[in-house]
Amino acid sequence: MRIAVLQRNIIWGDPAANRHQITETLSRCEKADLYILPEMFSTGFCVRPQEMAESMDSPTLSWLKETAMRLDCALMGSLLIQENNCFYNRLCFVKPDGGITTYDKRHLFTFAGEDKAFTAGTQRVIVTYKGIRILLQICYDLRFPVFSRNNNDYDMAVYVANWPTPRAEAWKILLRARAIENQCYVVGVNRVGRDPFCGYSGDSAILDAYGRTIAACPAEKECEAYATLTTEELEKLRRKFPALDDRDDFSLL
Repeated sequence: MRIAVLQRNIIWGDPAANRHQITETLSRCEKADLYILPEMFSTGFCVRPQEMAESMDSPTLSWLKETAMRLDCALMGSLLIQENNCFYNRLCFVKPDGGITTYDKRHLFTFAGEDKAFTAGTQRVIVTYKGIRILLQICYDLRFPVFSRNNNDYDMAVYVANWPTPRAEAWKILLRARAIENQCYVVGVNRVGRDPFCGYSGDSAILDAYGRTIAACPAEKECEAYATLTTEELEKLRRKFPALDDRDDFSLL
């Protein structure tokens, strides 16, 4: 599966402008099976959702479906969603046929007050696409390895983020750790630029199961990074060094 990460500067609070910007970017991107966008890619990271929330029948969701069908690809990124009088930081995985799989962020960022305005998700979500099982995760989830523990049920973990520059080293180290401990590919897609509150360095990367960088975006720059991933290398590693067989048994939920 050919994947592309889109490290973008998000225009604050303007879904239409962000959709336009991403459409232009996709028009010059290399062909990929899956394009991955940052967290809250249509608005920027906002903890006052009443000001910016979208619905599941919003123009942004329609745009995701239309773009996936037009380009014959999958698209994923998180949105600020209002549903049933609740607000969610919702990661949407849209397939070429328009089908959507969603994951609601479980670990809300209490440091910024996300927990006061949003409802936390309760489900661990894995979607299969092009033969690769993908664990859906959002930003702060990266700090909680128990939730992402690989039970031999996924091949790639994707973290979409608005991860601030002062904690950039933690971002890079934790992405590597999640790849190594779970013997999986890890993809981290972070934004660049500034919102009204802080700056973001990007440092988006695609890592193999040894924690090695396959492809990456430079800091502080809008760019795309690409990689072709297969399950053969993962299976070879897991047969050669079956550490996942010795994982601890536990029940999280």
